[in-house]
Amino acid sequence: MRTFGTATLIEGNTWRIRAEPHVAVRLKRIFDRAVKVVRGELEIRSTDETCRDLLWALKRYPLELSELDHYELEQRARAYDQRVEDVQQLLLGKITPRPFELALPPRGYQTVATEMLLRTGGLLIADDVGLGKTLCAIAALTQPAARPALVVTLTHLTTQWEREIHRFAPSLRTHILRQGKPYDVSRPRGGRSDYRAPEQGGFPDVLITNYHKLAGWSVVLSGAMRTVVFDECQELRRGGLSQKYRAAVAIMSGARYRVGLSATPIYNYGGEFFHVMECLRPGELGTSEEFLREWCETHYYDQNKARIRDPRAFGTYVREVGLMLRRTRAEVGRELPEVIKVPQYIDADERALESVSNDVAELARIILDRGAVFVERGQAARQLDSQLRQATGIAKAPFVAEFVRLLLEAEEKIVLYGWHRSVYDIWRDRLGDLGPVMFTGSESPPQKEAARRAFIDGNAQVLLMSLRAGAGLDGLQDVCRTVVFGELDWSPGVHEQCIGRVHRDSQGDAVAAYYLLADSGSDPVVADVLGVKKQQIEGLRDPSGIGVEVISRDEDGIRRLAEEVLRRRGESIPQREEAAAGVGG
Repeated sequence: MRTFGTATLIEGNTWRIRAEPHVAVRLKRIFDRAVKVVRGELEIRSTDETCRDLLWALKRYPLELSELDHYELEQRARAYDQRVEDVQQLLLGKITPRPFELALPPRGYQTVATEMLLRTGGLLIADDVGLGKTLCAIAALTQPAARPALVVTLTHLTTQWEREIHRFAPSLRTHILRQGKPYDVSRPRGGRSDYRAPEQGGFPDVLITNYHKLAGWSVVLSGAMRTVVFDECQELRRGGLSQKYRAAVAIMSGARYRVGLSATPIYNYGGEFFHVMECLRPGELGTSEEFLREWCETHYYDQNKARIRDPRAFGTYVREVGLMLRRTRAEVGRELPEVIKVPQYIDADERALESVSNDVAELARIILDRGAVFVERGQAARQLDSQLRQATGIAKAPFVAEFVRLLLEAEEKIVLYGWHRSVYDIWRDRLGDLGPVMFTGSESPPQKEAARRAFIDGNAQVLLMSLRAGAGLDGLQDVCRTVVFGELDWSPGVHEQCIGRVHRDSQGDAVAAYYLLADSGSDPVVADVLGVKKQQIEGLRDPSGIGVEVISRDEDGIRRLAEEVLRRRGESIPQREEAAAGVGG
């Protein structure tokens, strides 16, 4: 049989193809992600999907392969076909999930997610808040082949995870890592600062830790965990910029199963999705450069700010190939009353905004000055965001407190979301007679647990919670149906997580979410930018949905904030640079 060149597997992860010129040209058209620097040669990252495509291409243009390489090619191509077929058959209900030995029976849709994880090896479960993503992961951990396992979650959720594991799988041995420096986990109550590798079987079935401890344990746990569960996996969205991400990559490298759990796997723009999936299914979306080129708008060079060109098409793709599983409450027959979202404009103390007006105006001029150096503009952007949003929160704080007091005439308890410590102080002073308790980034885990109990079981009527501190927290829905956003976050995903604290199973009433907005300060711009980011999230998670209206397509929320500051002062606005990548938002 005539052959047109050679294909060689290099270091087990890259196919190097050398072919006759006309064949090389055709293959470069087929494999658009390939490295195409050398004439007559191309290199393709080896994944199950690319192996399937290469095997198909070889039927038209046979290439010489070693027997071992050909076996590897066929095995990975077959694995891809099998995985895609399994995903489709599971979703169609033609494959019955295996039984899972749990103290309380899981729901059918939960076993489908667990079965898909066990068959694909890596899965992002992005079901609606409150549909039991935690139980999907716990069911997988009942399989002997999945242990020992590591659960990585937020600091305030480690004890909640241990409670849930003991509730559904009481036979599993668990241990929460108490220190960032390794110690002998086979002696959990007599922990020592020096790590001594446990004897065979010394690891408990499930280790539980937070993201901040990963770096200290990465060397010890790398290659030792058969399953890694990334709870609230949006924590991985910044990729290699964060130390916890680099540690996560090291630990999951030898794992057989990897699962991410989050109803909001991205908080801002769609480019963050690459980092999350690279931890769960490495290489499935190509390299970072390939992902940017194939899926994102071309003028974005910062992966974390890149917008996916067609979120609906991308959302459909990651479902079809079994990278992500996303079910809504309607799809699984567990609908709750629709959240009532109420944007409410309130007064603001203009003196608080006036006190920072000169400072933020100077920062705005630096941000919009094309001649300013990049570092100087970046520092100015961070300072403008911090100062103006804090001033806006302070200006609104007395009126927010009065609004909450008015609501409490009809409601028993309220969760009030904010961000700045100075704003919390005003709220605590104004609402002191209502016993407000704090659940923010400043409290220790025991203090947060005490606040949770006081709100659920005690007399505290108001829970002051940080916008980014309560993800994954359960139990508030039993006593509360109303949330108030006294300050705004740049990300719609954060707001959705906040609402999800009370809009979940066992909530018997319609949930109301009040967005308290000022018509000055940072609120008008932040609220507008949220419309852009929400389109990215909804397109990825719900490609068949009706979509979200895009109010604005501006590239940089902080730049828009700077422009608004100068506009209100009557100053001229410098003309935009054509391809500004932006510095914030």
